[in-house]
Amino acid sequence: MTSIEPIRKQIVVDTVPERAFRVFTEQHGAWWPLETHHVGDKPAQTAIIEPKVGGRWFERAADGTEYLWGRVLVWDPPNHLVMTWEIDGDWKHDDALVTEVDVRFVPVDAAHTRIEFEHRLLENYGANAHFMRAPMDGGWSSFLELFGAQTEKA
Repeated sequence: MTSIEPIRKQIVVDTVPERAFRVFTEQHGAWWPLETHHVGDKPAQTAIIEPKVGGRWFERAADGTEYLWGRVLVWDPPNHLVMTWEIDGDWKHDDALVTEVDVRFVPVDAAHTRIEFEHRLLENYGANAHFMRAPMDGGWSSFLELFGAQTEKA
């Protein structure tokens, strides 16, 4: 299997790591663009990251229907979060397809945090890996911008 270069992003947000981690995890549904980026058949009302190793990363529709995105592999507030991303090329959950999203919250100074983001194991998409990487690369850039904007509101 050919290795595919991970998607790597960095942004600096105007807050401390503790707050950045809380906004990323506890307010996930507030900054994720659910209107356009959801996997369920019904419109998503929120997105949730359960705060523990083994916790689910999922969306919930208004009627309570839940659609899994992945699971928490590393829960180390306020420093580090790793989750599986189990979304296939049709933007649906597939527990046989596992990639990883790794997010580190690194203090820059007393008032700023650098977010080091990596989406890896993209080769698990097989023949579709190169086709999946490009839209996800752009998507993660815009999602991190939305997250950064939310840290200013929170």
